[in-house]
Amino acid sequence: MFGKLFGSRETSAEASPRRVYKAGWLLKADKASLIWDAPKPVSFDNPKPTTSKSASACPAAIEFDRRHFVIPCPVDLHLRMAPNAQGQLQLTNVEGPMASTRPAGLQNILMLSPQNEWRHPNRPMLQIVTPYIFVSDDPLYVNQFPPFLHYEAMDRPGVMLCGRFPADIWPRQHMWAFEWHDLKKDLILKRGEPLFYVRFEGPDPAAPVRLVEAEMTEDLKEFIASITDVTNYVNQSFQLFKTARERRPETLLVEKKRHNTAS
Repeated sequence: MFGKLFGSRETSAEASPRRVYKAGWLLKADKASLIWDAPKPVSFDNPKPTTSKSASACPAAIEFDRRHFVIPCPVDLHLRMAPNAQGQLQLTNVEGPMASTRPAGLQNILMLSPQNEWRHPNRPMLQIVTPYIFVSDDPLYVNQFPPFLHYEAMDRPGVMLCGRFPADIWPRQHMWAFEWHDLKKDLILKRGEPLFYVRFEGPDPAAPVRLVEAEMTEDLKEFIASITDVTNYVNQSFQLFKTARERRPETLLVEKKRHNTAS
């Protein structure tokens, strides 16, 4: 009653139900795809708080955490960057024949960028090729971050390169790019531990995002092919966003249906 008398302070946006954005994830490669786990919201198995004022019960922290999705590392890696006999930096798999990943498998997912493409001449750029693709029919940007919410017992000897692009018109394959700063330290990655995070943002910052597994439809497959390797022909791929939006099929995100085999 008082709201009507004095005028409600609710805006139309606050009064209306919150919109839910929908994003999809899928793996581009089928070969050995079982080593890549599904993205999951950031969560922690903390003890039950003994007070309502506990940090683990903070709504702002909970809201922030759950908007990040974890991409786990698929393999165990112990890598070292050291100069060879010719003085050139060379990437070495420290565990050699005892490593869980064979050299042929490592070559499929790991690559050292050419030196002329590094940001700094003394900081090698290493990349892990992942098969993850994120897509949406909503105007969502996907952001890629290092796993800063998780505690790392062994600090990585450099920084991960972050990125941001529109998932609705640029469903490209994600890379994990690492700039190696301290060449005296090894890079150790463990299977199952967070490799990086993704987070989605849309026009309404309050709207939650629902992440689902997506189907590789023919429309999506053809559209992905149209943006693949465009950097071989242009320097600034973002200049192609307008064309991508014009040529985009009306629907790219089709949620994958899992068949229930239980009798």
